[in-house]
Amino acid sequence: MKPIIPFHLTVSVPPHRHYGTSIRGRMFAILLAMLPAATMGLANYGMPALRVMCLSMSAAIFTEALCHWLMESKSELENLHAFIVGLSFAFLLPASAPWWLVTFGSATSIILGKMIFGPLGGSPFCAPLIGWAVCRISWPAFMDIDASMLSADLTFPLAQLKDFGLNSVMITDTKQLFLGKQLGGLGAVQIAGILLGGIILVAKRHVSSIIPMGVIGGVCITAGLFNMLNPNIYATPGFHLLTGSTLFGAFFLATDGSSSPNRQIPMLLFGLLIGIMIVLIRIYGSYPDGVPFAILIANLFTPVFERIRPRPFGVR
Repeated sequence: MKPIIPFHLTVSVPPHRHYGTSIRGRMFAILLAMLPAATMGLANYGMPALRVMCLSMSAAIFTEALCHWLMESKSELENLHAFIVGLSFAFLLPASAPWWLVTFGSATSIILGKMIFGPLGGSPFCAPLIGWAVCRISWPAFMDIDASMLSADLTFPLAQLKDFGLNSVMITDTKQLFLGKQLGGLGAVQIAGILLGGIILVAKRHVSSIIPMGVIGGVCITAGLFNMLNPNIYATPGFHLLTGSTLFGAFFLATDGSSSPNRQIPMLLFGLLIGIMIVLIRIYGSYPDGVPFAILIANLFTPVFERIRPRPFGVR
């Protein structure tokens, strides 16, 4: 007679049904999606861009490992999130950024943007933007584009628009802007690479299309209204979309899971607010590219947007 094997129940917390991917898998997919823009940045800026990207990721990894050691907690480096924070911060920097600025900013992104709020998923802000904001406010001269990088092939259209007006913008050809022939964040301005990576993320459902479409819609509506008022002063919506870090912010920064809403209507309003703020900061603010500040401001409204919830069935 065969022995009776007791029936064991596996008790666990929800969710009990999984999408089929893991945190590491999603982070790896995001890194792969950033690869085309990183390759274009290397092609347009050369070895200085590679130096900034490698140094930023190394600083982020070392800082997170050190924080886990000091807190005596289990390391989470295997989920690859530190790689994304470091690379995203590097994408927002000029290729001429000094080593100490890259190191300090990347470490600050990990400490203040992630670890101080606990494990992954607890931060109310997009982590790379915290380090960027600290460096931008503290050392604006080093965050600006180095004058030695100006050339006939690479100019800074947003700075030209801000300082000298629309007629001074030297690059208006869509093809040139798509190919990254503009100065700015070494990876954020590689429009073709960013757009390719963003479309892949949306197609693979690693990020929702609602927030990027909201950002793009907010930029187009706001910039279009200003352009209708005076086309000789205010740039077209296409110019605002293809310059600076607009599309990088829409697909890779605004879609950060812990700092963005997770329902459809809040996500749409969140994206629209970012798009509107981008144009308003560029027109009325003191910064040529207002994408990072626009996303940080929208992050503050995420708890408000989260209160927009569907009415429970049967409630009057």
